[in-house]
Amino acid sequence: MSNEVLISPAELNRLRQTEPTVLIDTRDPIQFAEAHIAGAVNVRDVFTYLATSTSGGLATLREKFADAFGKAGLSGAETAVVYEQSMESGFGQSCRGYILLRYLGYPKIRILHGGLTAWHSAGLSISSDTPPPVLATFPTKSGGEKVIVDLPAMKDALSDPSIIKLDVRDVDEWIGESSSPYGKDYCPRKGRIPGARWIEWYRMMKPTPAGQRFKSREEILAECATVGITPDTPVIIYCFKGARASNTFVALEEAGIRDVRIYFGSWNEWSREAALPIEEGRPY
Repeated sequence: MSNEVLISPAELNRLRQTEPTVLIDTRDPIQFAEAHIAGAVNVRDVFTYLATSTSGGLATLREKFADAFGKAGLSGAETAVVYEQSMESGFGQSCRGYILLRYLGYPKIRILHGGLTAWHSAGLSISSDTPPPVLATFPTKSGGEKVIVDLPAMKDALSDPSIIKLDVRDVDEWIGESSSPYGKDYCPRKGRIPGARWIEWYRMMKPTPAGQRFKSREEILAECATVGITPDTPVIIYCFKGARASNTFVALEEAGIRDVRIYFGSWNEWSREAALPIEEGRPY
């Protein structure tokens, strides 16, 4: 994997000694209070916020997270490093933070590869102190919008067979037995976006002694090939609310897939629009 987005614990430790850095901890506040990387700021909404991808919904998302990241101390001068407990335990929440920052046009973003588990396994110190962050004015910029597909664009993509619509939800959601990770009937409908192909998001990672890590470029491309994705294939990824999709987005981009986007509203939005088509029942 490239080091442009993913950063190892050792690299992060060195970075903090040489450059201004803000650590964004996306975990539950109780977990954060018990132990975190010293100086980190807890921004739980990175994971919990349910976005809609209408024009109004995306405008609200931009406003909300520009405020949240400014309160965390991001002014544009600092490198933002997002982390979770481990790459598989938080449904891809650190990667969702990366996507949000990228969508807002933030210039310097990294993801701690392996999360707090990897940091601790590397023998690096953790803390329970929570000093208040230094407030900043977040520099919202344009240019990152293309990473997210809005609802109208997702509708249009249904009729374009050149775009692979990639469902990365857990298997019970893909086969229509459950509507979400929050419960089988959390959403009003179960099923899939018509024509979607499926790779369960876990398949982009593999175990290591220090926890889950993304697979190598060659391994990820092999997974992609099982559903017809090559480095030149346009791909739109969805899950339930854009977290697992963000994890897969990072994997695909790092592996060299050149045209990857996320339908951020995902199944939580699509399933609630009764007029939108779905495929129900088992896909086989």
